[in-house]
Amino acid sequence: MPNLLKGYNFSIDSNISMFRFASPYFFLFLLAIPASFLYKRHRKKRPFMRISSLSSVQDIKKSFALKNIWILTFLKYAALILIILAMARPQYGTRQVEIITKGINIIIAVDLSESMAALDFKQNGKIVNRLEAVKGVIQKFIAKRNGDRIGMVVFGSQAYTQLPLTRDYNTVSSIVERLEIGAAGKNTAIGDAIGIALKRLKDIKSKSNIIILLTDGRSNTGTLSPEAATRIAVEKKVKIYTIGVGSKGEAPFLVKSPLFGERYIYQRVDIDEDTLENIAAETGGLYFRAENTEGLEKIYETINSLEKTTIKTKIFAQYNELYIYFLFPAFMLMVLWIILINTRYLRIP
Repeated sequence: MPNLLKGYNFSIDSNISMFRFASPYFFLFLLAIPASFLYKRHRKKRPFMRISSLSSVQDIKKSFALKNIWILTFLKYAALILIILAMARPQYGTRQVEIITKGINIIIAVDLSESMAALDFKQNGKIVNRLEAVKGVIQKFIAKRNGDRIGMVVFGSQAYTQLPLTRDYNTVSSIVERLEIGAAGKNTAIGDAIGIALKRLKDIKSKSNIIILLTDGRSNTGTLSPEAATRIAVEKKVKIYTIGVGSKGEAPFLVKSPLFGERYIYQRVDIDEDTLENIAAETGGLYFRAENTEGLEKIYETINSLEKTTIKTKIFAQYNELYIYFLFPAFMLMVLWIILINTRYLRIP
């Protein structure tokens, strides 16, 4: 059984209460009520003659029973309405929704090298470094996924698993928020990052495995070259989307000096676009260049639209019949109506 369910996510929501009428077409009988009123009104006949000397009859005080003769009509039609409601079969039950989600495996590989501290991005009108901009966009991307397993690899001079594949998106978001520049070293080991990501994708099998590799530099360290890592990814049929982050040319950095304090300096950051393009092309992915937050968001939106998750929903419901709660009051009203027309409101021909 576990092997059959591998790659699927089951979620049952049984807290949805439902009320319905199983046979609503019986409500058509309600049209008979206004039709009956109109018919009786039409059949009313005018008296053959008027006696002027009896015009003062209107001044005679009516009895309590005569004043409330309308109650006969109310009882009759109220009972009829309740019977029609009972015939429509009112039901109350609980709906269970079983969602079968066929998710994919996604590893997000994030560059934490020192160059990610470049201040060439804006977020909500505020200048931020590249990593902060990336964090915000990744959070939005995660929020749009449903049923996928997401893991995270971080890299600099070394590459290591920050989070294995999981569907706990709250944990993923929390890990993303705690990422820090320089935590994995100063340099950039792209090949090692891909290699670690491929190892994590082996943990849980899925028909679709992708890596989103985000970097702003050139691979200049590591034991595995980007080319070798790409060949392994091709063999494993893993698709890699590569993203080059940062503006072209020189970028501002905030440095702290014990002598001069905080100051901005400009440095050139070299993105190896040829390698990133080759990685994406060889594995069937795409290469993107993000020079600002808006561009970065569009990139993740594009990836989100390309890598769809299949969701199948089955709905089960169990209902209890409630017609007795309408039929019993209708019966009582009818009994009361029969009693009244045969006692207090008895008509004598």
